[in-house]
Amino acid sequence: MSSTQENKPGLALVSGASRGIGRAIARRFAAEGIAVAAVSRTLRAGDGALQGSLEETVELITASGGNAAAFAVDLGNPDLDRTALIAQIEDKFGRRVDALVNNVAAARRYDTLFADMSREWFQDSVETNLWNTWDLMKAVIPGMRESGAGWVVNISSRQAGPRVGPPFAFHPLAGSVLYGGTKAMLDRISTGSAMELYEDNIAVSSLAPNRGVATEHAAGAVPGWPSEPEDTMAEAALLLASENLDKVTGRVAYSLPLIKEFGRPVQAVDGSGLLEGWQPADLDEEGFLLPYLNFNPPGSVPEGLRKKE
Repeated sequence: MSSTQENKPGLALVSGASRGIGRAIARRFAAEGIAVAAVSRTLRAGDGALQGSLEETVELITASGGNAAAFAVDLGNPDLDRTALIAQIEDKFGRRVDALVNNVAAARRYDTLFADMSREWFQDSVETNLWNTWDLMKAVIPGMRESGAGWVVNISSRQAGPRVGPPFAFHPLAGSVLYGGTKAMLDRISTGSAMELYEDNIAVSSLAPNRGVATEHAAGAVPGWPSEPEDTMAEAALLLASENLDKVTGRVAYSLPLIKEFGRPVQAVDGSGLLEGWQPADLDEEGFLLPYLNFNPPGSVPEGLRKKE
């Protein structure tokens, strides 16, 4: 088990942890000694249409000496009591949730045109991508305030950025209006709540892959697009959930530029060693996509706009 930060949470809730990026983040956190509440709809293999399950995620973590438990719920269900879920998790582990990683997302329907979308798709995406995140954040903030620290990492997407034109460049995902639109609002929730929770020592940030992530489901979804491994997203999420408040809060970050900026060694998701070919020195800045919202480093805000002491 590796060690990167003394400043880290004790219990993290990771949603969408049955597969893909969510599973990778759960495993990486657990490799650092962080207890993980793995949350998703799919408890057992075969329960859903896609590969992966919470039981498999927990088994991978515990087999490596980590501490994790599965909580099978549909976070996109508007009738779900998400506050009760937090209470259940905290009762199970005997401590407060001090890190929240909102990774779960509704069926993306990337290439569905705006004019062809149904009201049902829209409501499903808003419930899962936004209301779910909103409710979970509100449920954990009181405990974070009481304990004096906390981290929230909202997993976003490059699709949150605007389509610039005319002329409009060809994009294989068309306008990505529904998925990209909800992720854009998620970014705005992240930056606004980061400002409001700053005095409470609660860091809120938004994180998206710099490239397509090579999960078992997304690899090759857009032919010709460059990809990155799940490990880089997992490492970037851990960075945002363990660094000092002033270094990370309020960011709308992309994985690879963030790793490069911090000179962060990238571990395999199980913490077994460095990931070859994806260390900061290996990353070419010319291939980075810059976030559409820029982080304001300390000192960059004009004096007249700074908060008065």
